[in-house]
Parts: sequence; C-alpha cells; structure tokens
Amino acid sequence: MLKKIPAHLITGFLGSGKSTLIHSLIENKPVDERWAVLVNEFGQIGIDQAMFTERDDVIVKGLPGGCLCCQLAFVMQATLVNLLHRHRPDRLIIEPSGLGHPAGLLDMLRGEAFAEVLDVQDIIATLDPRRLDEQRVREHETFRDQLEMADAVVLTMTDQASIAQQQAARERVESYWPPKKWLVEAPHGALPIDLLLKSGQLKSEPLKNRHAATAAAPSRPASHQALHVPAAPAMLDDVFAAVVDRPPPLGKPQHETGSALGYTSLSWRWHPEKCFDLDQLTAQLSALPREVRVKGILHTQDGWKLLNRAEGAMHMQNSAWRQDSRLEIIAPPQALPSADSLASGFKACRDHNDSSGSGGANK
Repeated sequence: MLKKIPAHLITGFLGSGKSTLIHSLIENKPVDERWAVLVNEFGQIGIDQAMFTERDDVIVKGLPGGCLCCQLAFVMQATLVNLLHRHRPDRLIIEPSGLGHPAGLLDMLRGEAFAEVLDVQDIIATLDPRRLDEQRVREHETFRDQLEMADAVVLTMTDQASIAQQQAARERVESYWPPKKWLVEAPHGALPIDLLLKSGQLKSEPLKNRHAATAAAPSRPASHQALHVPAAPAMLDDVFAAVVDRPPPLGKPQHETGSALGYTSLSWRWHPEKCFDLDQLTAQLSALPREVRVKGILHTQDGWKLLNRAEGAMHMQNSAWRQDSRLEIIAPPQALPSADSLASGFKACRDHNDSSGSGGANK
C-alpha cells in the first residue's frame, strides 16, 4: 500500500527558474531515495522533460499542452495514479507551468483520491526579482496568487538582479500574512536540500496561523475555471502522444500553437538530423523582445544544445537529448512575430552541411 509519500509543489511564474531549482535538488538528493518528478508545460511540444538526464533513481514525466489545474486536470490525476503505483517513489515533486494556478492542483492532491497516499508539504514559490518591474506580470492574478499561497519563497536570478530589485522582492514577500516560513536566495538554483527534506515542519509560525491561511487561500480564478476541460479518456492518449511520438519526417517539421491566460505559445519539432547554425539561430532568438520566453533543445553544428532565454538573457549548455530538436516560444501575443516569419528565419539558420531544407511550419 502506498502511504503518505511526501509531495512538494514548486510554483513560479514563467522563466522564474523552477526547473533549474529542481535540477539542483536532484543533484543533492539522498542516495537512498527514489524521486518522481511531474513537469507541466504551457507549451504544446514538451521540452522540460527532455532537459532531465535519465537516471534510475529519478523518474520524470512531462505533461505539455496547458495548465494542470484546469485544461489537464483529468490527465493529471490519471498520470499521477499511474506514476505512483508503477514506480512507487519515496518523494514526489510537481512543477506546474509558469501560468499554472496552485489552487485547483492543491484541491486535487488533498482530495479523497490522494488523501491517504500523499503528504502534501510546503508550497515553494520561485521569484525572479526583476519581474516585479513589469506591470503586466505584477498584476497577473496567477503571479499574485502563486506568491500569496506559497509557504516559502526562493529568490532566483539574484546574480542578475540589482540590489534595489532584490530589496523590493524581499519587501513584497515579507508583507504577506501569515509570514512565509523562509525566504532564501538561490541565484543558480542552489537551494539547500534540507529545506525540501524538512518541508512541512512548522518553525516559528504558530500552527493556527498556517491553517487559517490555508483555509483562506485564493480559489481557482475565473480565467482558469473557464479553461476546465471535462474528463475524456481520449485526452490521455493525446497528451502522451505529444511526448512519445516519433519525430516528424526530415524536412517536414511539426508546428503547434496555443493561447490562454493572456499568453501564446509557438512550438516546433524537427527530425534529429536537421542541423542548425548555432550563431545564426541565437542571433535570431536574441533579437526577440525582452519579454519573450524561449526554451529549446537543438541539434547544431556545435553539437546538441539546451537553450534557455528569460528576461532577454540567453543561456546555453550541452544536452544529452538526441530524440529530436524542439523549440518553444511563449509571450503575450502582441510581443510575438508571426509563426511564418519565425519559421522562415529557422529555415535560414540551416547549417551548410544540412541538406534537409526544413524549417517551415507544418501544421
């Protein structure tokens, strides 16, 4: 029988460093624990799962294509049941998309189906202090509620934020009542593992305050309720297909798009033999407006690369992924170029040794 598996919810707005934080926690996890990580993505293709290195003691499952609390609520529950019973992890980490609202997900995890199986511990929210300078982000209801509902907050990207931005972030977090259990900096996602392992243990805060805060937590807002999709068995196959499908044919990339909650995602997949000129590609992506979020795993003339762009800064590292090339672009609709113009640019980024001629949008 599965009984009271510690479950951790790590939330945070788009590009706030959730995945980087989870990677760091995995690298420092107890050697005798087997972890399961469930990663949700707003985009349609599914990139975050491919960013994790395969290992026997960590099982990673991705759910792309919407928000766990509404669009994928049925799929989430079915996937979680399968994940827990098949792999029997010692600890569960759930990473909702940057636009995911915690309320509906918490209702599910604390509901009858999982009440005896999961021990839902602290909600940890990641906050990039620089995002408080953006009115659109500050006023977004999901951004506000992610911070309000969090038990603890991690300040990320502090190496890139000014002293004034860091101070503003601290003041905002410290203004909440009841106070957060802790507020720490993790400039490169390096959160002390004990803060996760000891999650759920109340420290200086009275128990009654935390219980009162939980009871008064924000409910799922109307924008998410409107996206709720009734249960349909076929949905499960559709979502899994987005992750495990064979790569698209050489020269015929797959293109998907989706819009919700004030943001649009444009996603592409290419055959693994498609090879990009890395300099041309990064130049094209770097020219996009600052608020455009970019994630990708791409085959280039310099090898397979993981690209991650947030707040206008592009970061790159080697990747072990070889299944296909994937790229996801997320932004408010008014900040996005057309899919056709982006696709034309990708086609022009072809490495001179690549004869595939691919790059156009193939819906």
